[in-house]
Amino acid sequence: MPIQRRKFLATAGTAAAAGLAGCSSVLGSDSGDTGVAGETLTLTTTTSTYDTGLLDALNRPFQKRYGVTVDAVAQGTGAALETARNGDSDVVMVHARSLEDEFMRQGYGVNRRDLMFNDFVVVGPESDPAGVAGSDSATGAFAAIAESGSTFVSRGDNSGTHTKEKVVWEEAGVEPGGNWYREAGAGMGDVLNQASESRAYTLADRGTFLSMQTRIDLSILVQGPIEGGPELLSNPYGIIAVNPAVHENVNYDLAMAYIGYVTSPEGQEVIDDYTANGQQLFFPRALSEDPDFQQYVPEGWRSEADDS
Repeated sequence: MPIQRRKFLATAGTAAAAGLAGCSSVLGSDSGDTGVAGETLTLTTTTSTYDTGLLDALNRPFQKRYGVTVDAVAQGTGAALETARNGDSDVVMVHARSLEDEFMRQGYGVNRRDLMFNDFVVVGPESDPAGVAGSDSATGAFAAIAESGSTFVSRGDNSGTHTKEKVVWEEAGVEPGGNWYREAGAGMGDVLNQASESRAYTLADRGTFLSMQTRIDLSILVQGPIEGGPELLSNPYGIIAVNPAVHENVNYDLAMAYIGYVTSPEGQEVIDDYTANGQQLFFPRALSEDPDFQQYVPEGWRSEADDS
């Protein structure tokens, strides 16, 4: 999908809209009041949000309300953030906190918010040649797969899922490689299809797996924390605006309006209500009686006051 750049919005009307992003007065406004009608927002995001169909459900009300277009470019998290680094994206929706933190520390991203979560699951053939079914340890399951030489299909694309996979291998004390380990360099949907055809194991986000479950011959063998599995397999998503001080051509005002919408009660309800094959794929995380300050800054950040 070609990425089209647009002139940076600098009108007083859109500045007001961005300043109030997330407030009911803005979300309830007509597009004529915000001055953004006819604009295009470029969103780089993960293949999981795209493949599951969540983006269509989430973007439709926003586009209708503001009279704008959301140009969603589905990439792995690493590629989505790199597109934003190059100034070819206005906002990113991704799920690898270490990569998000690096993006923010480098000054490319601002106003990060927690958005939603699901989890990762280890899936494979029902025959389960490595004998990992029901394991309460992701690292133990990975070690067993490697020891048995059973085929494992990796995303291999620096995506959020691939980043998580590498963490699990490292904690398992295994350096994957050899004939049993295949790096696909592909999105989650393609990897699940490859694993199904090869009767192989892979690490998948629960949302994409559930949305494809009826079309592939794979089963969940190791659960993530949503179903009582290890916390290591948690999968939080964040949303970040691209810094207009670095790339003045980005549509920052519309990006902030979008962040306000997806983290508002309305946007969070869309996420909460979205299902595939009768099952919820994502769980809202933006609203809380006790908001997590850490969502706004890189993990482990400490102010000078904290150190005094």
